[in-house]
Amino acid sequence: MNILSVSNVSKMGREAPLFKNVTFGLNEGEKAAIIGRNGTGKSTLLNVIAGVLNADDGQITINKLSGVSYLPQNPEFDSENTIREHIFKSKSPKLKIINEYEDLCDKMGAGLTNGQQKRFDELTLEMDKGDLWNYESQIRSILGTLGINDLSRKMGTLSGGMVKKVALAQVLVEDTKLLLLDEPTNHLDIQTIYWLQNYLHDTKRTVLMVTHDRYFLDAVCTNIYELFRTSLKLYQGNYSTYLEKKEIEAEIEENTERRIESVLRFERDWLRRGPCARGTKAKARIQRDMQLINREKFAKDKGFQFEVAGRRLGGKILELHGISKNFLKGNAEGESLPPASHSVAPTPPSPRGEPLKPQSDGHGSGTAFAETRSKPVSQVLPPQAGSLPTRNARSAPVIKDFSYTFSKGEKIGIFGGNGSGKSTLLNIITGLVPPDSGTIVKGENTFFGYYQQNPVFKDLSLTVLEYIKEAADVVQMNDGKTLSASLFLNHFGFEGKIQHSMLSTLSGGERKRVFLVRLLISNPNFLILDEPTNDFDIFTMNILEEFLLGYKGCLLIVSHDRYFMDKIADTMFIMEEDGSVSGFVGKCSEYIEYLDEKARSEELGSRSENSANKDKQTNGSKQKLNSESKSGDFKGGTPLGEGVAENGSAADACSEGETSPSKPVKNRKKTFKEQKEFENLETEIMELEEKKSELEQQMASSDFSVAQKAGEEYKSVEEKLAADYERWEELAELG
Repeated sequence: MNILSVSNVSKMGREAPLFKNVTFGLNEGEKAAIIGRNGTGKSTLLNVIAGVLNADDGQITINKLSGVSYLPQNPEFDSENTIREHIFKSKSPKLKIINEYEDLCDKMGAGLTNGQQKRFDELTLEMDKGDLWNYESQIRSILGTLGINDLSRKMGTLSGGMVKKVALAQVLVEDTKLLLLDEPTNHLDIQTIYWLQNYLHDTKRTVLMVTHDRYFLDAVCTNIYELFRTSLKLYQGNYSTYLEKKEIEAEIEENTERRIESVLRFERDWLRRGPCARGTKAKARIQRDMQLINREKFAKDKGFQFEVAGRRLGGKILELHGISKNFLKGNAEGESLPPASHSVAPTPPSPRGEPLKPQSDGHGSGTAFAETRSKPVSQVLPPQAGSLPTRNARSAPVIKDFSYTFSKGEKIGIFGGNGSGKSTLLNIITGLVPPDSGTIVKGENTFFGYYQQNPVFKDLSLTVLEYIKEAADVVQMNDGKTLSASLFLNHFGFEGKIQHSMLSTLSGGERKRVFLVRLLISNPNFLILDEPTNDFDIFTMNILEEFLLGYKGCLLIVSHDRYFMDKIADTMFIMEEDGSVSGFVGKCSEYIEYLDEKARSEELGSRSENSANKDKQTNGSKQKLNSESKSGDFKGGTPLGEGVAENGSAADACSEGETSPSKPVKNRKKTFKEQKEFENLETEIMELEEKKSELEQQMASSDFSVAQKAGEEYKSVEEKLAADYERWEELAELG
């Protein structure tokens, strides 16, 4: 079924058309992304499709039965609204019923009036009639997974990361079939991105997104649309397939360009000889030659690799001693934190993925870390049944007794959830925020370059070129060559007139890019980057990555982009929930794999423990039965043994209310038939347990029909499992 049709849509930019005659369509279940350089109009196209902006020309048709949910790059909200009010502000009748039902559930503790109780009963019937219980369970699962537990908090009190999570939750819970997502991974922590990636991969809803996250594009998208030179071109497949096709396409275009230039060499000679233009053939030839000369020439992406001449680092770079900081954690969880505990670092399975250990290598480098106890990213469980929880946030340790000595050339990434203290740690290191306790010793030659998420410009009336020239008129490269500030800006996409535009006229993403350029040419020897990839296109990120790979100083990065982190950082600081900071030697993806493996091991261990406890309880019951049988001391004076039916059930031995005379009990052995039944039950119980686990996963599916069907089957499997366990225990008691 066709969900979206875009036909000949055009839109003008500040000085030139952003896109012209864009035509494409999406079918149900299709996942596509729009990629391109900054300023090509990706977000504008998404806004036009969502109806936020009007197209200059063309037509957009969205299936009437599908509905559309749109997540803008910078979500708008009323700061006085609660999280509940923001999430459930949709006009969907289903969401209105669920919201009113949950609201009354929250009020039950204080008691409902007669009118409220009547309305609650009506809503319960409506939930039954509309089959909304599974939908409510889906909403609860999404909110719980995103860490949105206190729905009474005001939107104005949330951190940027939590605002993005709430906006994302609002889009995901809506009963629509088309999702439009503009940079959905921006400001989210890596664990949430990992969950969202799996959610979008599994959902049957149609998805159109703009994102720069290359792992995300690879895992989710089935089609890539590139917006380039005002045109939109389709590349079928994920991002890796797109890169392969682009490479082949570039090779073909390069060969074509060579052939055209070869032809033009002869044609230019002919034109220089001054051919007679009176004949029709000569006129046609001249016209054809001019078309070839004035054609739109193939421009290969050459990239831009550079190394700025570096400052010298001293023997002492930066030392942190017992740093601690308490803050109101910037999330909506407000959960009680686990008590601090002193423990040794774990040993992950891979030889590379080893936790950092206190060390001394002669350079004074070392670490002091607690055990890695991060929440597994692949095992996200929905909250317990009942009304949506509400908890109050409180002040908590964000960083607790952290010590570390930095060494030359270290490239460290910081891993943690939203509000875990990543930016706080960077602000403490750079002196913007004082620690509550502990000391920071900075080397005399250490020069920080700090890229903040939201850079501050003192004077927005400056032009782009003037702002860069405040740092340097000429950039000294590592190979001895120099580049003018204007040429340096060209390599970062600031070409032509935009260099003379005032900072106040630039978009948020363009300002951040200007700030990054100025930061790099200021030549720091300790570079600190807080979410540097937000609002950057993939081309700019490739340039930045090449620079950082050759960077000789110290590097400390906070980023939600796993590809970027994997490529640059080789060591991780892990921000734990209790405020401690642990370490992991390895890439970001290796740490995620370690968490997955740890979660699987814990799950297997839990199952084995439950099975052992079950066997222990059964053996205990058997021993107790044998002991009681020998003594003949039974409650109600009804010993078991004589008169027991073949299946061993005591209920068949005596009628209700009857007792048998007290006689010594003989320990009856299982019959051959009972032994076979016992063995078959063990196999059947294991199969039912596996089936139960599968159904639990399906019940958390984004597809409501799948979740509903799984819920119905789950009940019957649970009943069958209970009956099998009861029978198994009866047979286990026999010898």
